[in-house]
Amino acid sequence: MKLAFLGNGRMGSATQARARAQGYEVGAVLDIQEAGMPLDQVVALLKGHDAAIDFSVADAVMSHATACAKAGVPLVEGTTGWQGRESEVRGVMDRERGSMVYGANFSIGVHLFYRLVDRAAELFRGLDTYDAFIEEAHHVLKRDAPSGTALELGRRLAARLGDEVPIASTRAGHIPGVHRVGFDSAEDQIMLVHTARSREGFAAGALAAAKWLAAGNHGVHTFAEVLDQILEVERTERRERR
Repeated sequence: MKLAFLGNGRMGSATQARARAQGYEVGAVLDIQEAGMPLDQVVALLKGHDAAIDFSVADAVMSHATACAKAGVPLVEGTTGWQGRESEVRGVMDRERGSMVYGANFSIGVHLFYRLVDRAAELFRGLDTYDAFIEEAHHVLKRDAPSGTALELGRRLAARLGDEVPIASTRAGHIPGVHRVGFDSAEDQIMLVHTARSREGFAAGALAAAKWLAAGNHGVHTFAEVLDQILEVERTERRERR
């Protein structure tokens, strides 16, 4: 599988390194906004890749999605903070018949964490003695706050509990990412925690999504929507390797 990378920051570099370690070919590595290249030139560079992975900045997502759609290259979109333009991005994908998997977080562990939080919220629903809250912490260079993952947790909790849930954000040092969901009462506190030890988990999920797209799956999907299909591919491959 030949992969293009849009954005070459910490997350993009970590995913490139993991891709090479897994035997994938890393092709074009570029940032359209920084390079200042015209769209048709970028489209030409992208053609021939099996998928592209974008970990860049929110302002670049629209141009990256447009270039991939026109080049016929499926896109894994891992950038956060662009959801205000989601309808535009989906529009260009629809017009150009592009394919895309996007998400605020590509960690498979985080998405299983979402499911645990969903179940916890269902158990606490209607118990007025407990208040839910979210705490998240990331490295000082992360631009958006709250994180996309925290916002998704908040959306899920609000949908099940019926009320907005407060989110506290910390940006300090080199923290890869910590998300805590708590249920607090006068008598006790229950806490669910996901801690990212490195960027490897995010890279693994992005590569799994790229492989799923490159296998011929079409359309525009959130990572959560296709996670079970992606996990089944991973499980099948592991069984075949044994």
